[in-house]
Amino acid sequence: MSAGETVVVTFPAFVADDRAHAGALDDAGLSVRLAPKVGARTSAELAELIADAVGAIVSTDPFDRSVFLACPRLRVVARVGVGVDSIDLDAATEAGVVVTTTPGANIESVADHTLALALAALRRVVESDASVRRGQWRRSPSDLSWELHRATVGIVGLGAIGRSVARRFRGFDCTVLAYDVEPRILDGVEAVSLQELLRRSDLLTIHVPLDDSTQVLIGARELALLRSSAVLVNTSRGGVVDEAALHAALTEGRLRAAGLDVFAEEPPVGSPLLDLPNVVVTPHIAGLSVGAVATMLTLAAQSVVAVLDGGVPLSVANPDVLAVR
Repeated sequence: MSAGETVVVTFPAFVADDRAHAGALDDAGLSVRLAPKVGARTSAELAELIADAVGAIVSTDPFDRSVFLACPRLRVVARVGVGVDSIDLDAATEAGVVVTTTPGANIESVADHTLALALAALRRVVESDASVRRGQWRRSPSDLSWELHRATVGIVGLGAIGRSVARRFRGFDCTVLAYDVEPRILDGVEAVSLQELLRRSDLLTIHVPLDDSTQVLIGARELALLRSSAVLVNTSRGGVVDEAALHAALTEGRLRAAGLDVFAEEPPVGSPLLDLPNVVVTPHIAGLSVGAVATMLTLAAQSVVAVLDGGVPLSVANPDVLAVR
C-alpha cells in the first residue's frame, strides 16, 4: 500500500473527517474521495468516478464487468451491508478484486424497520397523518385500521434477520410461520411450505437475498394465494417481488396494503406504487440506523485497509479471489 492512494466512498452517510468512519483509512495514509450515491447511477458513471482508485466503500452501485475492466488499479470493493446483487462477483474475481461485506451489523435495525412498516401499514399511519395535516379528523368506519395483535405472520427467509423479526412479532402474541429453503428451527415458529405460509398469513414479510432462486419469488401466482385482508412487507430486495402484480393486487382489492423499503429500480421514479394510499414506502433505509451505520462503515474501512495491506478481511463475498491474489 502506498501513501496517498485513493479510496472512493459512495455510501452517503460516510463522513470523511469523522475518526470513527475514516480513522483506519487516515492512519493508512489513504486519500478519501466522496462520491455519494443518492440516485440512479450507470456503470459508465461509476467507472469514471473510480478510474484511479485502489479501493471503494460502496452502496448499491452497479459494479458490472465493464467497471472492473475500466478500473485496473482497483483491488477492493467494500460493500456497506451484506447485499451483493449489484456486484458481478465472477467479474470481480477475474479482475483480482476482493469484495467484502459487513455481516451482522444491521440485523436489529432491519428487524425494527420491518416492524415499523408493518405497524404503519396496518394502523394506516401515513394516511391518517396526511388527513390530519389537511385539516380533517377522519374516524368513520371506512377509516379504521387493523391490529397486529394475534395476527398470523408469515416470514419468508429465517436467517439472522428473519429470526430477529420473529422475536418481535411473538411479542405481539402473533402466530409466526416461516418458510426457508434450508431447514431451520426456532422456538415458537412453525416451519411450513411457501404455499401454506401464503394461504395462512395476515402479514407477509420477506427476508431473503436477491439471486437467481429468489428473483420474483413473490409473483402473481403467489400473491393470489394471500388473503385479500393481508399486508405485504418487503425489506429485502425489490426484485424478489413482482411489482406490477403487487400493484394490481393492491388496486383490485386483492391485497389490503404494503410496506416497501426496496424497489426493483431505486429510486423508484414513476412507479405506480407510489400513487397508492395503502402503500407505505421508505428509501432503502431499513438497515440504516446511527449505530448500524457507524459499525458498518468502521468494518468496511478496516476491510479496505486489510486488503491493501495484503491481509484477509473479516468477510469476503468472493473467497476464490484470495487464491489468485
